[in-house]
Amino acid sequence: MSKVITYGTYDVLHQGHINLLKRAKELGDYLIVGVTSDRFDRERGKLNVKNNVLERVEAVRKTGYADEIIIEDYVGQKIDDIQKYNIDIFTVGSDWVGKFDYLNEFCKVVYLPRTEGVSSTQIRNESQQIVQLGVVGSGRIANRFIPEAGFVNGISITAVYNPMREDALQFCERFSVTNYDSYEGFLSAIDAVYIASPHLTHYEYIKMALMAGKHVLCEIPMVLSGEEAKELYSLAEEKRLVLLEASKTAFCPAWNHLLTLVKSGVIGEVVDVKASLSKLVPNNVREMDVNQAGGSVTELAPFPLMAIVKLLGKDYLGMHFFSKMQDGVDIFTKGEIVYGNAVASITLGLGVKTEGNLVISGTKGYVLVPSPWWLTNYFEVRYEDQNLNKKYFYTYQGDGLRYEIQEFVTMVLSGRTSSYKLNHNESITIAKIIGSYRDSNNTTYLK
Repeated sequence: MSKVITYGTYDVLHQGHINLLKRAKELGDYLIVGVTSDRFDRERGKLNVKNNVLERVEAVRKTGYADEIIIEDYVGQKIDDIQKYNIDIFTVGSDWVGKFDYLNEFCKVVYLPRTEGVSSTQIRNESQQIVQLGVVGSGRIANRFIPEAGFVNGISITAVYNPMREDALQFCERFSVTNYDSYEGFLSAIDAVYIASPHLTHYEYIKMALMAGKHVLCEIPMVLSGEEAKELYSLAEEKRLVLLEASKTAFCPAWNHLLTLVKSGVIGEVVDVKASLSKLVPNNVREMDVNQAGGSVTELAPFPLMAIVKLLGKDYLGMHFFSKMQDGVDIFTKGEIVYGNAVASITLGLGVKTEGNLVISGTKGYVLVPSPWWLTNYFEVRYEDQNLNKKYFYTYQGDGLRYEIQEFVTMVLSGRTSSYKLNHNESITIAKIIGSYRDSNNTTYLK
């Protein structure tokens, strides 16, 4: 008996998929179809998959061509499967010509012609509403945002607004978007806005956008006080609009798997969280300008505070900060946040370098996420008995902005106004802690 194997996502199953499965079946006597898992798709950067793995398996089953269906869940599984199932022929569509020639060492490789003019991406695009989005700001993060948005379906970036007109025009030329000289005119031309402007402008830009009926994705820190955050989220809820803080770590697959593992009790009760983050910058940049709300806390704290709030919650009992200042800006800050059953610490530096690890300590073991932990693609769960230790590897795609963009677009198109990955109350708590520091509450200044 001749065995054939093929793999695919099979999202929004269409005639092209059916034709390929039919041709694959004709190559032998027994066809095994590997359907990619949801987790594996996310790791490979396929963020637009519409149907979950159970729906996709059922769709393949209903074609009648698969004698057996398996789940593809990791890199390198094809070689394992070929040997495990004694495969004679591996086959895939002709758009992958040459990519799987290395499998010829294990079986015959056949590239089948694709059905022209039809694809899952095309079907998704044709059936999906498109969010017209504009960008406020044209600096470093905005220049990374547009290429990252290209990996997400359902979004079209059409406009930019920046009071510094020359910078905006250069941005327009680079990305073929339209410049608007007034914020009001800019808002009238879009459905949603991404705010990547200086920190102190966020509050007004967000409020005006919400009042104009526009959904908002805002870079971190969204605002610099808990009261401002609370006001803006209340306004968004009142108007049934999406307001999302763009903390990319909160939306990446590896971080969410880590969070699920910890919440499930694999390291027991969490009693300590230590998160550090630093980057050395010159004195003449915005991050070091007191008049632009520069400093270690405003620039770097949103990531470690997000981790602490997600792991330990928003009901902390107290906190204290220790800072080293330079020209009115904290170039180093260490903060201690106390909970009823746990303690957390953040170590931040713009003029002081630190390791950049995340360590989550529990009663049964601990989790280590090595630097740069906020770009989570690998972590270890460690125990007293080292034989029980486990390592987890993930793919962190691009700059990571695509994860927050995907969440935002999904929320807008579905009408969902809150995200479990970073909800309103968690975002408010982060802003509250930053605001308390800026008010010099519970702070010791180092010489």
